Amino acid sequence: MSRRTPALIAAAVLLPLALTACSTSETSTDAQGRPEASEKSDGFPYTVKNCGVTSTFKAPPKRVVTMNQHVTEIMLELGLAKSLVGTAYLDDKVLPKYAKDYASVPVIAKEYPSYEQVLASNPDFVYGGYASAFAAGDGRSREAFKKSGIESRLNTESCAKADTPMETLYEEVREVGRTFGVADRAEAWIKQAKADNAATAEKLKDLKALPVFVYDSGDKTAFTAGGKGIGNELIKRAGGTNIFADLDKSFGDASWENVVARKPEAIVIYDYGATTVEQKKKRLLTDPALADVPAIKNKRFAVMPLSDVVLGVRVPAAVDKLAAQLHPAATTP
Repeated sequence: MSRRTPALIAAAVLLPLALTACSTSETSTDAQGRPEASEKSDGFPYTVKNCGVTSTFKAPPKRVVTMNQHVTEIMLELGLAKSLVGTAYLDDKVLPKYAKDYASVPVIAKEYPSYEQVLASNPDFVYGGYASAFAAGDGRSREAFKKSGIESRLNTESCAKADTPMETLYEEVREVGRTFGVADRAEAWIKQAKADNAATAEKLKDLKALPVFVYDSGDKTAFTAGGKGIGNELIKRAGGTNIFADLDKSFGDASWENVVARKPEAIVIYDYGATTVEQKKKRLLTDPALADVPAIKNKRFAVMPLSDVVLGVRVPAAVDKLAAQLHPAATTP
């Protein structure tokens, strides 16, 4: 079972996002032509409320530890590799465009580091992707870091209340950009993401949505994507309908009887961890109880890396990638 278990998700505090709007005025640029992180007071102090925790920054954090791949990639997309003093917990390889920058960051643990391992990196900021990154039982609570003088951020998919996951993604990137003094980079990414999403929507505008079942993992029950979070939004924007959209969480368990009853026409397999895609397909195709499911009869599968379907900078491209698998005729040039 992955760390995205229902218990961990339910443990996240459900609070609305809050954004303090302000702009920065960076003028210098890096080697890629992006504005440099502000070393001045532009845009600071900056106060942000994140998943129930309010933080005020007088200047951008300079020593950051990230836990979970999607938040690491947000940092790398915003050109903040030099701010990273440690990282942990990949689900798969980082995107090729980030490989060089990622290689420059010390990996302090294969999965979650201990509290002591994090402190050894001497961070002033810790950024976690899932609620489990800050598991109090493991000694890594946000309160514990705060007592050590370390600010923190939890990816807002773990606590967002509003049912607008793409807007939540934009706000996540915007708030991280503001925190690190690179608001212009964040806004440029958001602008391009909106354009990419609009282009995919245009290709699919006349198509009928396809009933989709997400198979993440599970044997006795199916661990699947629920109606909250970016995974459900991704399916909708890719021309599908999540058959478990009525599950009031980002991930959760569903009975195989309900899978059969809801007759999905396509199955999206999440690819990560020790169990391969082929093993997951075999489990589904050889289960006699699923034999009459249309997607099983037609062997209609789509595959998505886990890093594509959580709240991170891969999402706009992932929408187009899934659309191409669900509706190949409509998306082929």
